[in-house]
Amino acid sequence: MNREEIFNGLAKSPKVDVCVLGGGINGLSVFRELALQGVSVLLVEKHDYCSGASAALSRMVHGGLRYLENGEFSLVRESLVERDRLLKNAPHYVAPLPTTVPVFDIFSGLANGAVRFLGLTRRPSRRGAIAVKMGLGIYDFLTRKRALMPKHAFRGRRATLARWPALNPDIKSSATYYDAWVSQPERLGIELLKDGLAAGSHARVLNYAELTLAASGRYEVKDGTTDAVAAIEPSLIINATGGWIDIANGALFPSPSKPAPLMGGTKGSHLIIDNAKLMDALDGHMIYYENEDGRICILFPYLGKVLVGSTDIRVDDPETVRCERDERDYILQSLAFVLPEIRIRPEEVVFQFAGVRPLPASKDSFTGRIPRDHFCTFVEGVDGGPPVLCMIGGKWTTFRSFGELAADLSLERLGRPRLLSTGERTIGGGRHFPSDRDAWVHDVAAATGLSRERVHILLTRYGTDCTLIADFIAAGTDQALPHPAYSTREMQFLIRNEGAEHLDDLLLRRTTLAITGELSLDMADAVLGLLAIEKHWSPALTAAERKRFLTILAERHGVDEETLSVRNEQRSALCETTARSG
Repeated sequence: MNREEIFNGLAKSPKVDVCVLGGGINGLSVFRELALQGVSVLLVEKHDYCSGASAALSRMVHGGLRYLENGEFSLVRESLVERDRLLKNAPHYVAPLPTTVPVFDIFSGLANGAVRFLGLTRRPSRRGAIAVKMGLGIYDFLTRKRALMPKHAFRGRRATLARWPALNPDIKSSATYYDAWVSQPERLGIELLKDGLAAGSHARVLNYAELTLAASGRYEVKDGTTDAVAAIEPSLIINATGGWIDIANGALFPSPSKPAPLMGGTKGSHLIIDNAKLMDALDGHMIYYENEDGRICILFPYLGKVLVGSTDIRVDDPETVRCERDERDYILQSLAFVLPEIRIRPEEVVFQFAGVRPLPASKDSFTGRIPRDHFCTFVEGVDGGPPVLCMIGGKWTTFRSFGELAADLSLERLGRPRLLSTGERTIGGGRHFPSDRDAWVHDVAAATGLSRERVHILLTRYGTDCTLIADFIAAGTDQALPHPAYSTREMQFLIRNEGAEHLDDLLLRRTTLAITGELSLDMADAVLGLLAIEKHWSPALTAAERKRFLTILAERHGVDEETLSVRNEQRSALCETTARSG
């Protein structure tokens, strides 16, 4: 169902059971939950799906070891259950991640939990070996029945430095445990969307659209791409806009009836670094460490590069969030502390990103103490308008259980039964994921005529859903693109089937080209040309889109046009070297 069909349908019948406002991971989760229960549901997203905080996470899928210090045991338990479910339900994107904690003290940090329970808010001291051991013991206890991954293990100083010689030599010991990471969180969000849409025509979605209060108790949806407007009469609205919840509520209620603030988010920034020495120093592990000020930082291999983060700064306006120079300096300083012999050149930072953690409103002076748990609250409608269910807080790992909670409250309010559970339901390309990948790739390659190497790449990108893309590629005349691992038919499939309206949708979220530092100016222009043809853009619109994308890339991600041009030259040189060696 395309945008025109959706607006035509609303014009004929504006009534829907639920309108979900926000297409981040939590909004997509509750959309999928409701669609699978047969509820008439429309999701409206102001920008692109998973373009806010859901594109700016640390890429960790974890229980939250440090949340134990805040006494959030139920959150850690829930997160570990959802982590293990994602390992089974989304094996194409979520995988185990061995995680090593360098320890610089022995007894430090033991009082942190007690201080929290007493209601004090001083900054925590650094966690010593005993505190880390206690936390990891709880981790093992909470996962003892599932036991999908090994228990934690401690190493002394000598064994630690033998394994990771680049670590700060001041360490006393280290501990290794297992959590998980997600390779393409934005794509997993798209798969939640597709799962919901597959439930039937009662499920509809719109990106680049806004829900606004037209009159007392009446709402309209406006299409940001065509300016089309349609009235909508929802029985319930779910505000799943994360850090934008209070802003969205301001647009949903008349001025005298605006609800009190519910959110108080903090900003987290991350860097993607291309440095071979740094990659080798990690030896395949995430280093989960404390900077000298006691703040938790992370460092792990990510799609051939290294991800480093993060900061934790209060913000008032989520629209203005950027990774600022002082944050970048802080992250690099923390890296220099834990791996003092490794130096990062400015050009080796190939991408940066920042997002707002959707935390509950809090007056805690230390941001690390703000609860990371989630809950829902109803704000009753006024002047005959529908109630608004607000999804407060949440972390990426628990998106399914949070969506389930919001859906159950919505079903109760609507008087509808739950028809099925999603707890053990696989997601998108995780369905029928092969245990023998080589045999599966061989069969798909034989059926489509694509090379085994190409099918393997597609399986990595899309899971078993890649058969649809492989069939599409094989059904037409394909052409190479400036990045040899992509082709015109693959990009055309994404444009036609995944709601891509702008160039950044494709290069920042539907693919990993930008975040991995593999995007060149030639590649950006080539994909823009395909998008312009599909959207029937004029030369003027195409030029405006190019300028828009380059501005986003420079202002939000620290990658300017000159950098992209340099990558043109680097890729050309690499191709020449490969050709000569071949």
